[in-house]
Amino acid sequence: MDYSDVSTIAAWITEQGLKGASEAELMTGFCAACRNAGLPLDRGLALMDTLHPVHEGRAFRWDSEEEIETEFEYGSTSSGEAAANWQRSAFYYLWANNEREIRRRLGFGDPIDFSLLDTIAEAGHTDFVAMVHRFSEAGTIGEMDCFFSHFATKHPEGFSDHDLAILRKLVPVLGLAIKCIGLGRIARTIAEVYLGEDAARQVMEGKISRGKSERISAALWFSDLLNYTKISDSVPPEEIIPLLNDYSEAVITAIHESGGNVLKLIGDGVLAIFKGEVPAETCRAALHAEALLREKLAKLNAERNADDRPTTDVYIGLHIGDVFYGNIGSQDRLDFTVIGPAVNEVSRIASMCRSVDLNLLISSDFATAIPEAQRAALACVGRYALRGVQRAQELYTLDNARLNA
Repeated sequence: MDYSDVSTIAAWITEQGLKGASEAELMTGFCAACRNAGLPLDRGLALMDTLHPVHEGRAFRWDSEEEIETEFEYGSTSSGEAAANWQRSAFYYLWANNEREIRRRLGFGDPIDFSLLDTIAEAGHTDFVAMVHRFSEAGTIGEMDCFFSHFATKHPEGFSDHDLAILRKLVPVLGLAIKCIGLGRIARTIAEVYLGEDAARQVMEGKISRGKSERISAALWFSDLLNYTKISDSVPPEEIIPLLNDYSEAVITAIHESGGNVLKLIGDGVLAIFKGEVPAETCRAALHAEALLREKLAKLNAERNADDRPTTDVYIGLHIGDVFYGNIGSQDRLDFTVIGPAVNEVSRIASMCRSVDLNLLISSDFATAIPEAQRAALACVGRYALRGVQRAQELYTLDNARLNA
């Protein structure tokens, strides 16, 4: 492999990075190109931490002989067996000792003193090199502060000095391309986590201007926790966040699994929409989310009761109507949400649940929109004037809807 190949491979990495190739595609293509050009690569691994509510980072692998999983996500390495494995790794040694590179000539008597080296040696690899490329403070996001990589060969003579010089020139280019793709992934993750999947998609597609919105018809969901204020005043402060997380998890997953989009978390309240061209279908999806939530709540409350922890219920208002869906706010602080009289109305409907001792109230518009077979399962609760809503209307519920503290 000569230095003209370095320029060719670097140009390929740059082009693929600009096109938006995945990290696994970059890693696989890089290792294969190096091997085809004469660099004796037989194994490669790259990893980088990320900014994600569940995963600590992502890793990308390549092998010249075996079909392996090319990418995977890993969890926290701060405790337990994962921490022990991390602290035995060559990457941890580089990070903890502020070094850039470490090599083990496995076929020539060097110690097998890091995790995975025994497996690599048993597979016939003769040489191993691990590298870290650190980011500056300005280039760091969360725990994403460096790019780790290691490479191994089965060549009888191991890596030559020329081989290592080639890797030192090319790996930073690979790291930059993978970091570029990783940053895009982080941006999408942050948008989805804080805006919701559909709103995030629209923002990432460029709908970020203030006032940019569309008029849509949607089934609307507003829910709150029963007696949240009373519970928060009576339990230790350290119990409040776990309680909110438990019940929010149940509500949000029920909505998402039914095709809805959560737009706002307002304390213990949740505002969500179910979009679609056919009103009956969006209403059916909302009712499916409500039924799924009841199953989740039954399981959750049983578990919390077993642990002698406070339990509660969720009351829900369902409505359907036209809303404006888009960016609202100032030049430097926007919210992608829904506005309109129907949004105010669904929150008022939900707040009526406590007054009538029911965990579900449905507007007359929603009741009219659902299929006739489902409409037969509704019971009229009465006609109510809602605060801030001009017209009084009949509200409905399901026959089995009752609040349970």
